[in-house]
Amino acid sequence: MQEVAFYRGPEIGDSWQAFFMQTVLFQSLGGLGLFLFGMKIMSEGLQRVAGNKLRQILGMVSNNRLVGCGVGALMTSIIQSSSATTVMLVSFVDAGLMTFVQAIGVILGANIGTTVTAQLIAFKITAYALPAIAAGVVLKFFLGRRKWIYVGDVLLGFGLVFFGLATMKAGFAPLKDHPAFISLFTRFNADDLTGILLCIMVGSALTMILQSSSATVGITMALASQGLLNFEACVALILGDNIGTTITAELASIGGGINAHRTARAHTLFNVIGVANIIIFFPFFVQLVVWVTHTFMDIGLPDMVVNGEHPNISRYIANAHTGFNVVNAAFFLMVLPYLVKVATWLTPHKKEEADLEELHKIKYLDSRYIDTPSVAIGQARAEIVRMGEAVQLMYRDVVGSLKERKLSELSKWKKREDLVDMLQREITQFLVDVVRYDISQEESKEVASLMRMANNLERAGDGIENIAELIEELIEGNLHLSEGGSRDYETISAVVEEFLSTVVEGIRNEDKSIMPHAQELEDEIDRMREEMRGNYIMRLQSGACVVDPGLIFVDMLTAFEKIGDFCYNVAQAVAGLK
Repeated sequence: MQEVAFYRGPEIGDSWQAFFMQTVLFQSLGGLGLFLFGMKIMSEGLQRVAGNKLRQILGMVSNNRLVGCGVGALMTSIIQSSSATTVMLVSFVDAGLMTFVQAIGVILGANIGTTVTAQLIAFKITAYALPAIAAGVVLKFFLGRRKWIYVGDVLLGFGLVFFGLATMKAGFAPLKDHPAFISLFTRFNADDLTGILLCIMVGSALTMILQSSSATVGITMALASQGLLNFEACVALILGDNIGTTITAELASIGGGINAHRTARAHTLFNVIGVANIIIFFPFFVQLVVWVTHTFMDIGLPDMVVNGEHPNISRYIANAHTGFNVVNAAFFLMVLPYLVKVATWLTPHKKEEADLEELHKIKYLDSRYIDTPSVAIGQARAEIVRMGEAVQLMYRDVVGSLKERKLSELSKWKKREDLVDMLQREITQFLVDVVRYDISQEESKEVASLMRMANNLERAGDGIENIAELIEELIEGNLHLSEGGSRDYETISAVVEEFLSTVVEGIRNEDKSIMPHAQELEDEIDRMREEMRGNYIMRLQSGACVVDPGLIFVDMLTAFEKIGDFCYNVAQAVAGLK
């Protein structure tokens, strides 16, 4: 099959500006745009093909650092996006689905997994770019079945990645004959510490701007293939690329809890310290990559020229990218406890963290990931867990206030009720935005379940509000429950609190086996309500209590029973029944 032909623009003539705009700028930026767009489509397609299995893969993580590293590498290799992995990790750690230590192990593996992209684009398969695009279009637009649409996205994205890379190469080709650009790129020589640091800073800045380490690798390969960069400079740029990619985790942690920030710090430390280690042994690392690639892969040296291009250097760049992350991961797996301590020390626990639930802001939902359902659903679940925790705190404040009989303490529930209402609105809107995208049937069902959880938690908050108003009425009227009424109040409130705790933990752990315990608690609350109503009538007949506080107590029983009903509805959603 013949190589794809690309437009190479006009020859260099008198008008250097016209040459630059038409040939270099348009083709190189256009190629970069195709590359980024292809990466996005391919990553989204792979994530939709994988569906809910992404979070199931993360669920395999144990406290064994090697297992975590392997899971991170596997997951990122599948979805071709370390950013998606990082965002999910930050959300999962904050939601309590994964410990901080477990997340660090996965991050080490994710950095290895993301190098698979570089290995793929180092293959000489540009000739298959257009056929892949054609096949992707057919599957996406003409077959109509959801599964084949996702596969079409993968093929279309795959083709666009390689077509964009080849377009960039064609756009950069004239630069190798232009004195001004030759002079510019000769400054990128990593033959001393200053040159190495310059290349690292450029690679870091480029990756932070593009928000894609794969794009930086692709640009580096395109420039190197035209002889504009030597291999040493490419390695230094790739080291900078690994520092620049940490910006994704840092951005994802903004507004998150203490563990989200620590996870992001660990990711940054991992790459920055790793790059510092390689700088110390930079010449030896470069020689090692050349020796391994040339000896064991039987590939010509990186500076070999064929038809004016360097056909082998892309493989060397990809191997340097993989080699750095493998060596770095191996080193940090051995010293992982110390990495944890340093990340913890750099992000100390702030006193105000304990009161974060009081703040009226979204912690986990990020509109940038609405078009990535697997990530967005994980974020929504984390926010719903936070919502459930706010309901629990509100419940404990309100129920405990009857004993304290202080209106100032009772007033705390109003802030939490406002927070719960706000979370319900934001979560629902976020999930509505998610379903506007093309999601799988399994994901659509999960979104519906998450909406049901959020709605019923908000209704449980309304039930707690009713109890608060009844307690306020008792305090303001200087009314007191009888001894039997107080005992019944404590008994049923404890069971309802257990039900709330059960469903919140069920949401957190995606516990599909929650229904037997939920049914038991629901039946127990219903039985208590009827039995305690009967007890009240008996106390009233015997003169052990008076009418006014007794009527308020009966209304409390109704409110407790309603909260139990809403918890049961949440449990059904957790179990996937509704």
